[in-house]
Amino acid sequence: MVNPIKKQMLHVKHLQKSFKDNTVLEDVTFDVTSGEVFVLLGSNGAGKTTLVKILSTILPFDQGTACINGIDLTKDPAAIREKISLTGQFSAVDQELTGQENLLMIAALRHVKNKQEIVEDLLTRFDLVDASNRLVKDYSGGMRRRLDIAMSFIGEPDLLFLDEPTTGLDPQNRLATWHMIKEIAAQGRTIFLTTQYLEEAEFLADQVAILHEGKIILQGTPTEIKKLHPSQTMEINVLTKEHLQTLRQHLSDVPLQVNVSNLSLTLPVSQDFHHAFTLLQDLNQLPITITSFSQKNVSLEDIFLTLVQGGTQ
Repeated sequence: MVNPIKKQMLHVKHLQKSFKDNTVLEDVTFDVTSGEVFVLLGSNGAGKTTLVKILSTILPFDQGTACINGIDLTKDPAAIREKISLTGQFSAVDQELTGQENLLMIAALRHVKNKQEIVEDLLTRFDLVDASNRLVKDYSGGMRRRLDIAMSFIGEPDLLFLDEPTTGLDPQNRLATWHMIKEIAAQGRTIFLTTQYLEEAEFLADQVAILHEGKIILQGTPTEIKKLHPSQTMEINVLTKEHLQTLRQHLSDVPLQVNVSNLSLTLPVSQDFHHAFTLLQDLNQLPITITSFSQKNVSLEDIFLTLVQGGTQ
């Protein structure tokens, strides 16, 4: 059986955006395939929210090209808005309405048929039935976020923008939100999600792009990105800050993550134990005291910290 060819849902090429003398996005280029979860990963201030505002037609861009489902953002923004929905970092629900009234209001604005049936289905799927007739101002943060995401799903948009959807949620509600996003994605919806949580990207993403200082510095599946880097890392702890500095200077040609407060550094190593053994023998010749060392499999977090933070904490 031949797998159907998936179409391109989002195409961004050489996108640039500045605010006066401050360049926020510089030559951003990527594509998102229909039906996938695309996660844009970046630290605070990397430009994630600016990019989402541009792609959802809230903010104009300076140069480049951006198309959603084949429609140029600059030529027909009204048509774009018919095909997308946006959930921002801060809840957009009306706190003086009930949860059900919020959903019915969005359903009316989107001119959907069978409004009551759709609202009841969303209340069930997002575990809000018992709270449906309560004012939203009495909801917990997790409930408001679930309602916010449910509202974005009304009208069956082609592309959902979720800008840091779990920011401010406790671990239990974060996990529940992840599973809801997985459920939405399983129905074939295209999701563009921004986050600064590494584990969120690893759990949800079909494709990951890392945005740093306004540029996409790496893109691929989580597995592909990990294959670009050594499969294991070694963490070495030393006795003093002076020893840490000596070790850092000795390994100056190696990409390092340095944690001064823990007197430790982490570096990539191969799975071959002989490599680690030889390295430790070499370090043992230095005028330092190694208090402990350990190896672990590399994670998306390790790669992100190495690329974005320059390895220093």
